[in-house]
Amino acid sequence: MHTDIDISSTYIDNLLENIEKNLNDLITPQRLGGCMGAIDLTSLSARDTDGKIACLTEKLNNYKNVFPEYEIPAGICVWPDLVHAVRKSLTAGGVRIAAVAGSFPSSHGFLDSKIIECRHAIEEGADEIDTVLPLKSFFSGDYEGCRKEISAIKEAVGDRTLKVILETGILNSKEEVIRASFIAMEAGADFIKTSTGKEEFSATPAAAIAMCSSIRAFYEKTGKKVGLKVAGGIRKAEEAIAYYTIAETLLGKEWLSPSLFRIGATKLANNILDRLENRKTNYF
Repeated sequence: MHTDIDISSTYIDNLLENIEKNLNDLITPQRLGGCMGAIDLTSLSARDTDGKIACLTEKLNNYKNVFPEYEIPAGICVWPDLVHAVRKSLTAGGVRIAAVAGSFPSSHGFLDSKIIECRHAIEEGADEIDTVLPLKSFFSGDYEGCRKEISAIKEAVGDRTLKVILETGILNSKEEVIRASFIAMEAGADFIKTSTGKEEFSATPAAAIAMCSSIRAFYEKTGKKVGLKVAGGIRKAEEAIAYYTIAETLLGKEWLSPSLFRIGATKLANNILDRLENRKTNYF
Protein backbone atom coordinates (compact mmCIF):
# COMPACT_ATOMS: atom_id res chain seq x y z
CA MET A 1 0.00 0.00 0.00
CA HIS A 2 2.80 2.39 -0.80
CA THR A 3 1.32 5.86 -1.19
CA ASP A 4 2.85 8.53 -3.38
CA ILE A 5 3.24 11.68 -1.32
CA ASP A 6 4.18 14.92 -2.97
CA ILE A 7 6.34 16.92 -0.58
CA SER A 8 8.04 19.69 -2.47
CA SER A 9 11.42 21.07 -1.47
CA THR A 10 9.75 24.48 -1.30
CA TYR A 11 7.25 23.21 1.27
CA ILE A 12 10.02 21.74 3.41
CA ASP A 13 12.11 24.90 3.16
CA ASN A 14 9.16 27.15 4.03
CA LEU A 15 8.18 25.04 7.05
CA LEU A 16 11.74 24.97 8.39
CA GLU A 17 12.18 28.69 7.74
CA ASN A 18 8.97 29.43 9.64
CA ILE A 19 10.10 27.31 12.60
CA GLU A 20 13.51 28.98 12.67
CA LYS A 21 11.94 32.45 12.48
CA ASN A 22 9.63 31.72 15.42
CA LEU A 23 11.97 29.55 17.46
CA ASN A 24 12.37 31.99 20.35
CA ASP A 25 8.60 32.10 20.82
CA LEU A 26 8.36 28.30 20.51
CA ILE A 27 10.83 27.62 23.32
CA THR A 28 8.47 27.76 26.29
CA PRO A 29 8.61 25.87 29.59
CA GLN A 30 5.53 23.87 28.55
CA ARG A 31 7.06 22.77 25.25
CA LEU A 32 10.43 22.07 26.85
CA GLY A 33 8.58 19.92 29.38
CA GLY A 34 6.87 18.09 26.55
CA CYS A 35 10.23 17.34 24.95
CA MET A 36 11.63 16.20 28.29
CA GLY A 37 8.77 13.77 28.74
CA ALA A 38 9.40 12.36 25.25
CA ILE A 39 13.07 11.48 25.78
CA ASP A 40 14.38 7.94 25.69
CA LEU A 41 17.58 8.28 27.71
CA THR A 42 20.02 6.35 25.56
CA SER A 43 23.29 4.66 26.44
CA LEU A 44 24.80 2.66 23.58
CA SER A 45 28.53 2.86 24.16
CA ALA A 46 30.94 -0.02 23.78
CA ARG A 47 32.09 0.89 27.31
CA ASP A 48 28.66 0.32 28.89
CA THR A 49 28.56 -2.01 31.89
CA ASP A 50 25.93 -3.22 34.34
CA GLY A 51 27.22 -0.68 36.84
CA LYS A 52 27.08 2.26 34.43
CA ILE A 53 23.52 1.44 33.37
CA ALA A 54 22.42 0.89 36.98
CA CYS A 55 23.81 4.34 37.82
CA LEU A 56 21.83 5.96 34.98
CA THR A 57 18.71 4.09 36.12
CA GLU A 58 19.14 5.32 39.70
CA LYS A 59 19.21 8.88 38.40
CA LEU A 60 15.86 8.22 36.77
CA ASN A 61 14.55 6.72 40.01
CA ASN A 62 15.49 9.87 41.91
CA TYR A 63 14.50 12.32 39.18
CA LYS A 64 11.12 13.29 40.62
CA ASN A 65 12.69 13.98 44.02
CA VAL A 66 15.05 16.49 42.42
CA PHE A 67 12.75 17.89 39.71
CA PRO A 68 9.18 17.26 40.92
CA GLU A 69 7.66 19.87 38.60
CA TYR A 70 9.04 18.47 35.34
CA GLU A 71 7.98 15.50 33.27
CA ILE A 72 10.15 12.42 33.67
CA PRO A 73 11.80 10.97 30.55
CA ALA A 74 9.65 8.39 28.79
CA GLY A 75 12.19 5.59 28.69
CA ILE A 76 15.71 4.28 28.86
CA CYS A 77 17.28 2.59 25.83
CA VAL A 78 20.23 0.19 26.17
CA TRP A 79 21.96 -2.79 24.60
CA PRO A 80 19.90 -6.00 24.86
CA ASP A 81 22.33 -7.67 27.27
CA LEU A 82 21.98 -4.72 29.66
CA VAL A 83 18.18 -4.73 29.87
CA HIS A 84 18.41 -6.84 33.03
CA ALA A 85 20.48 -4.12 34.72
CA VAL A 86 17.70 -1.60 34.11
CA ARG A 87 14.91 -3.99 35.10
CA LYS A 88 16.73 -4.88 38.33
CA SER A 89 17.19 -1.22 39.34
CA LEU A 90 14.21 0.65 37.88
CA THR A 91 11.59 1.85 40.36
CA ALA A 92 10.44 5.08 38.66
CA GLY A 93 6.85 4.70 37.52
CA GLY A 94 5.89 4.94 33.87
CA VAL A 95 9.42 4.64 32.48
CA ARG A 96 9.71 2.20 29.59
CA ILE A 97 12.70 -0.05 28.97
CA ALA A 98 13.82 -0.19 25.35
CA ALA A 99 16.48 -2.40 23.81
CA VAL A 100 18.22 -2.05 20.47
CA ALA A 101 18.06 -5.53 18.98
CA GLY A 102 18.04 -7.44 15.71
CA SER A 103 21.62 -6.87 14.51
CA PHE A 104 21.75 -3.22 15.58
CA PRO A 105 23.12 -0.96 14.15
CA SER A 106 23.93 -2.41 10.70
CA SER A 107 20.87 -4.70 10.32
CA HIS A 108 23.16 -7.25 8.64
CA GLY A 109 22.50 -10.68 10.06
CA PHE A 110 20.34 -13.79 9.84
CA LEU A 111 16.65 -13.28 10.50
CA ASP A 112 16.46 -16.16 12.97
CA SER A 113 19.31 -14.60 14.97
CA LYS A 114 17.55 -11.24 14.95
CA ILE A 115 14.35 -12.82 16.23
CA ILE A 116 16.17 -14.70 18.97
CA GLU A 117 17.87 -11.49 20.13
CA CYS A 118 14.59 -9.58 20.19
CA ARG A 119 12.83 -12.33 22.13
CA HIS A 120 15.71 -12.59 24.58
CA ALA A 121 15.61 -8.83 25.22
CA ILE A 122 11.90 -9.13 26.00
CA GLU A 123 12.51 -12.06 28.31
CA GLU A 124 15.06 -9.89 30.13
CA GLY A 125 12.42 -7.23 30.66
CA ALA A 126 12.31 -4.95 27.60
CA ASP A 127 9.02 -3.18 26.97
CA GLU A 128 10.13 -1.91 23.57
CA ILE A 129 12.43 -3.04 20.77
CA ASP A 130 14.30 -0.63 18.50
CA THR A 131 15.43 -2.50 15.38
CA VAL A 132 16.85 -1.40 12.05
CA LEU A 133 15.09 -1.64 8.70
CA PRO A 134 16.69 -4.54 6.73
CA LEU A 135 18.94 -2.22 4.76
CA LYS A 136 20.52 -4.90 2.55
CA SER A 137 17.08 -5.85 1.23
CA PHE A 138 16.00 -2.22 0.94
CA PHE A 139 19.03 -1.09 -1.04
CA SER A 140 18.76 -4.20 -3.25
CA GLY A 141 15.22 -3.20 -4.15
CA ASP A 142 13.77 -6.26 -2.41
CA TYR A 143 11.03 -4.31 -0.71
CA GLU A 144 8.80 -7.34 -0.17
CA GLY A 145 11.65 -9.19 1.55
CA CYS A 146 12.23 -6.10 3.68
CA ARG A 147 8.55 -6.02 4.64
CA LYS A 148 8.45 -9.73 5.45
CA GLU A 149 11.46 -9.49 7.74
CA ILE A 150 9.97 -6.64 9.77
CA SER A 151 6.67 -8.54 9.94
CA ALA A 152 8.48 -11.59 11.32
CA ILE A 153 10.19 -9.45 13.96
CA LYS A 154 6.89 -7.81 14.88
CA GLU A 155 5.31 -11.23 15.27
CA ALA A 156 8.15 -12.23 17.59
CA VAL A 157 7.80 -8.99 19.58
CA GLY A 158 4.06 -9.46 19.96
CA ASP A 159 2.33 -6.79 22.02
CA ARG A 160 5.58 -5.03 22.89
CA THR A 161 6.32 -1.76 21.09
CA LEU A 162 8.38 -2.12 17.91
CA LYS A 163 10.31 0.89 16.65
CA VAL A 164 11.81 0.50 13.18
CA ILE A 165 14.88 2.62 12.48
CA LEU A 166 15.03 3.83 8.87
CA GLU A 167 18.61 5.18 9.04
CA THR A 168 17.49 8.23 7.08
CA GLY A 169 21.00 9.71 6.94
CA ILE A 170 22.04 7.14 4.36
CA LEU A 171 18.81 7.11 2.35
CA ASN A 172 19.27 8.95 -0.93
CA SER A 173 16.12 11.07 -1.15
CA LYS A 174 12.89 12.01 0.54
CA GLU A 175 11.20 9.50 -1.76
CA GLU A 176 13.33 6.74 -0.22
CA VAL A 177 12.44 7.98 3.27
CA ILE A 178 8.74 7.81 2.35
CA ARG A 179 9.11 4.33 0.85
CA ALA A 180 11.01 3.05 3.90
CA SER A 181 8.38 4.61 6.19
CA PHE A 182 5.54 2.81 4.45
CA ILE A 183 7.35 -0.52 4.35
CA ALA A 184 7.92 -0.34 8.10
CA MET A 185 4.38 0.78 8.91
CA GLU A 186 2.75 -1.78 6.62
CA ALA A 187 4.84 -4.48 8.30
CA GLY A 188 3.56 -3.58 11.75
CA ALA A 189 5.91 -0.94 13.16
CA ASP A 190 4.47 0.92 16.14
CA PHE A 191 7.01 3.72 15.66
CA ILE A 192 9.27 4.74 12.82
CA LYS A 193 12.58 6.18 13.93
CA THR A 194 15.08 8.32 12.07
CA SER A 195 18.51 6.96 12.93
CA THR A 196 20.76 4.69 14.95
CA GLY A 197 23.15 7.53 15.75
CA LYS A 198 25.98 5.27 14.57
CA GLU A 199 26.27 6.62 11.01
CA GLU A 200 28.01 9.84 9.99
CA PHE A 201 24.66 11.44 9.09
CA SER A 202 21.72 11.06 11.44
CA ALA A 203 18.39 12.78 12.01
CA THR A 204 17.42 15.82 9.95
CA PRO A 205 14.30 17.98 10.07
CA ALA A 206 13.69 17.30 6.36
CA ALA A 207 13.62 13.54 7.01
CA ALA A 208 11.25 14.08 9.95
CA ILE A 209 8.91 16.04 7.68
CA ALA A 210 8.86 13.18 5.15
CA MET A 211 8.24 10.65 7.93
CA CYS A 212 5.45 12.70 9.52
CA SER A 213 3.79 13.14 6.12
CA SER A 214 3.96 9.36 5.65
CA ILE A 215 2.52 8.73 9.13
CA ARG A 216 -0.36 11.11 8.41
CA ALA A 217 -1.12 9.46 5.04
CA PHE A 218 -0.92 5.99 6.60
CA TYR A 219 -3.30 7.03 9.38
CA GLU A 220 -5.79 8.46 6.87
CA LYS A 221 -5.68 5.18 4.90
CA THR A 222 -5.78 2.72 7.81
CA GLY A 223 -6.87 4.53 10.98
CA LYS A 224 -3.71 3.31 12.73
CA LYS A 225 -1.57 5.85 14.56
CA VAL A 226 2.14 5.16 14.19
CA GLY A 227 4.57 7.04 16.40
CA LEU A 228 7.64 9.09 15.44
CA LYS A 229 11.02 8.81 17.13
CA VAL A 230 13.85 11.16 16.22
CA ALA A 231 17.37 10.21 17.27
CA GLY A 232 20.96 10.77 16.34
CA GLY A 233 22.93 13.84 17.32
CA ILE A 234 20.07 15.75 18.96
CA ARG A 235 21.71 17.59 21.85
CA LYS A 236 20.23 21.09 22.04
CA ALA A 237 16.82 22.25 23.22
CA GLU A 238 16.39 24.25 20.01
CA GLU A 239 16.73 21.07 17.94
CA ALA A 240 14.22 19.20 20.09
CA ILE A 241 11.71 22.05 19.83
CA ALA A 242 12.08 22.06 16.04
CA TYR A 243 11.24 18.34 15.83
CA TYR A 244 8.43 18.76 18.35
CA THR A 245 6.97 21.56 16.20
CA ILE A 246 7.26 19.49 13.02
CA ALA A 247 5.28 16.68 14.65
CA GLU A 248 2.72 19.13 16.03
CA THR A 249 2.30 20.88 12.67
CA LEU A 250 1.98 17.78 10.49
CA LEU A 251 0.35 15.31 12.89
CA GLY A 252 -1.40 17.43 15.52
CA LYS A 253 -1.20 17.77 19.28
CA GLU A 254 -2.57 14.25 19.79
CA TRP A 255 0.79 12.91 18.57
CA LEU A 256 2.79 14.80 21.21
CA SER A 257 2.40 12.27 24.01
CA PRO A 258 5.19 9.74 24.73
CA SER A 259 2.96 7.02 23.30
CA LEU A 260 3.43 8.57 19.83
CA PHE A 261 6.47 10.88 20.00
CA ARG A 262 9.95 10.16 21.30
CA ILE A 263 13.41 11.67 21.16
CA GLY A 264 16.44 9.42 21.58
CA ALA A 265 19.07 11.36 23.52
CA THR A 266 20.81 11.86 26.85
CA LYS A 267 22.81 15.08 26.52
CA LEU A 268 19.58 16.73 25.38
CA ALA A 269 17.99 15.97 28.76
CA ASN A 270 20.68 17.97 30.53
CA ASN A 271 20.34 20.82 28.05
CA ILE A 272 16.58 21.02 28.60
CA LEU A 273 17.00 20.87 32.38
CA ASP A 274 19.57 23.67 32.15
CA ARG A 275 17.02 25.79 30.27
CA LEU A 276 14.22 25.03 32.69
CA GLU A 277 16.36 25.61 35.78
CA ASN A 278 18.34 28.51 34.29
CA ARG A 279 21.55 26.91 35.54
CA LYS A 280 23.93 24.06 34.81
CA THR A 281 22.48 20.85 36.22
CA ASN A 282 24.63 18.03 34.79
CA TYR A 283 22.04 15.65 36.22
CA PHE A 284 22.26 12.83 33.70
